[in-house]
Amino acid sequence: MSAHIIDGKQIANQLLDEIRINIEQRLTTGKRAPRLAVILVGDDPASAIYVRNKQIACEKVGIVSEAYKLPSSLTQNELLDLIRKLNQDPATDGILVQSPLPHHIDESAILALIDPNKDVDGFHPYNIGRLAVRQPLLRSCTPYGVIKMLQASGINLKGLDAVVVGVSNHVGRPMGLELLLAGCTVTSCHRHTKSLAEHVQRADLVVAAAGRAGLVKGEWIKPGAIVVDIGINRLPDGKLAGDVEFEVAKQRAAYITPVPGGVGPMTVATLMENTLKALALREPA
Repeated sequence: MSAHIIDGKQIANQLLDEIRINIEQRLTTGKRAPRLAVILVGDDPASAIYVRNKQIACEKVGIVSEAYKLPSSLTQNELLDLIRKLNQDPATDGILVQSPLPHHIDESAILALIDPNKDVDGFHPYNIGRLAVRQPLLRSCTPYGVIKMLQASGINLKGLDAVVVGVSNHVGRPMGLELLLAGCTVTSCHRHTKSLAEHVQRADLVVAAAGRAGLVKGEWIKPGAIVVDIGINRLPDGKLAGDVEFEVAKQRAAYITPVPGGVGPMTVATLMENTLKALALREPA
């Protein structure tokens, strides 16, 4: 048995096309395009690539993006002042702060200051809370992108035993909430989990989001399971790898996402969807 490889790039492109058409229709009725402010602090090469990918997606769908490329010497108060300015700017619909931030800046304080209705990353405690009480508004891009990708693949999530490996605030925790909302029975695994292998072996759906290459062994995957690999790890030879042993896992799973080309494109596409939604939230009824 060999798994169906889920093409996240193809599904993401379909979503981007829908967003582009929606924005084009807005323009024909005299409405404006969404505007996204992207903040990059420092000169981390990976962050610069992520920001550029988001800008390319904005150009593709017709979202106006404005990049704020700031030095790593920027103080926390200076960044907070910029957030306040963007919160009050009626022309700015979405605010994205690219992580990681320099160590001297408290990321949680920055994210908490963003207007929840402009929080297109879906990281604000208010938006996480809305997801927890089954009233989602702007949803964390990667977890929501995973849900949209699985639904587009024709997978019925209701009743599945799902295991999420990793409990980060931005991915693992909201991923668990998204799966609960979709009707799964969810187990979250972390560094204190006694037997990761046992949990993975019984899972109908495995979502790996720990940031450790090869953490989830391919032999653990239950035959016929669905495997979503969110991890992106740079190997010594420069290649990218996920958290799951892909070559072995794909011989056991029914569906599996590759790294790269799986979840990553969906994260960007969902960000575009959130930016369009953020504009709609602020428009008069």
